[in-house]
Amino acid sequence: MPYLPHVQFLTETIRLGLSNLRRHALRSILTCLGIILGVAAVIVVVAIGEGNKQAALRDIAALGARNIIVRSSKPPDVASTTQARTFLSRYGLLYEDARRLEAGLDGLVIVPLKAVGSEISRGAFRTTAQCFGTVSELAMVANLQAQPGGRYLSDQDIATHAPVAVLGDEIARQMFPARDALGQDFRIDQQVFRVVGVLQPQGLSGGAGSALVGRDLNRDIHVPMTTAERQFGDIVQRRSSGSFSAEEVQLSEVYITAPSTESVGEVAARVERVIESAHPGMTDVQIVVPWELLENARRAMVVWNIMLVSIAAISLLVGGIGIMNIMLASVTERTREIGIRRALGATRRHIVLQFLVETGSLSAVGGVIGILLGIGVAFGLGQLVELLRSFAFFRGAFGRVSLEPVITIWSIVVSFGVAAAVGLVFGTYPAVIASRKDPVVALRHT
Repeated sequence: MPYLPHVQFLTETIRLGLSNLRRHALRSILTCLGIILGVAAVIVVVAIGEGNKQAALRDIAALGARNIIVRSSKPPDVASTTQARTFLSRYGLLYEDARRLEAGLDGLVIVPLKAVGSEISRGAFRTTAQCFGTVSELAMVANLQAQPGGRYLSDQDIATHAPVAVLGDEIARQMFPARDALGQDFRIDQQVFRVVGVLQPQGLSGGAGSALVGRDLNRDIHVPMTTAERQFGDIVQRRSSGSFSAEEVQLSEVYITAPSTESVGEVAARVERVIESAHPGMTDVQIVVPWELLENARRAMVVWNIMLVSIAAISLLVGGIGIMNIMLASVTERTREIGIRRALGATRRHIVLQFLVETGSLSAVGGVIGILLGIGVAFGLGQLVELLRSFAFFRGAFGRVSLEPVITIWSIVVSFGVAAAVGLVFGTYPAVIASRKDPVVALRHT
């Protein structure tokens, strides 16, 4: 058994290294503290960054990866004149624009939305909400789903000018806090509507998708387009603080669905040409392409993750320097021990191996503790934010903050591998210094 002496030597070296670490337990813990914090920092920042990335991508994708959104946008010169006590502004998409799009984009799904009304009321309850006339296809193109028991707008509702409405989740809970909203009546301005459905909660609330659509979709109210045209016309009136303003906007948004994600860019270019022909300069119209924003968000998140990991890697570097400093001090402290081992036949290789076992053990143990600490802190931060949000004092600061940490396998593997490598690299120099000690000089050391 020629390999038995080598196995015994390796086993004895590992035993001596671990025994020395146990003998100075507090020093060992403090030595690997930098590694622990470094590994934990990498895992925490990657988990939070990955969670935020997936939430942002989910919000943007919820708009429909194949959709192009053409939106009416108030021109700056119009916005600046709304200080007047009474003002009627005309801008945005026209019914003719929708007909042009249908003619120029033959075969594509085109869904219009028309803003109507402003005040929502039921009994003593009054608030402002976002009411839109639309068609049944919006549920498909915008990924909208009704809660169990209800439904979305149907083609029959459109054909019969039915006074029915589908509520967003948040506005439904505000308007009907103690009862089921289905079948209940409410008013948009002075027009009575009956609730036939409540939408599933939309993750766009306060997220990246909310910024794109310019509103919280959970506060939307959808009514049939034909009903909106007949009962409200094209003028939306708004009253606040004694002032009055009115906007004449025929269509607030138009959704166009491309055949595939690969053709989104081409369809968006065609849409822009059609719209620009009737709106030179496009000062009152905006085109939003969620697919392009999705790709940009992915690239931005990769750069963000690299930056976060780079910052956390500094902690690992500091931890490695700490290990080297402690091991250099240990070389001086254990000079006599090194001399005795050399006098008894230990070679330089044996001394190097013993010190590398110690530094490797410190790095490995620090890496494992750092992984557990990082996972705990990542999920703990998410729970802490939810807890703080439940207190009225913190609600203003954390009302829209949401942490959804996602632990990735690569962050654990990479951080542990880097921690082990840092320990070995920074432990090599002290090990070499120890192996070069002259046995005679070392034995004289007191």
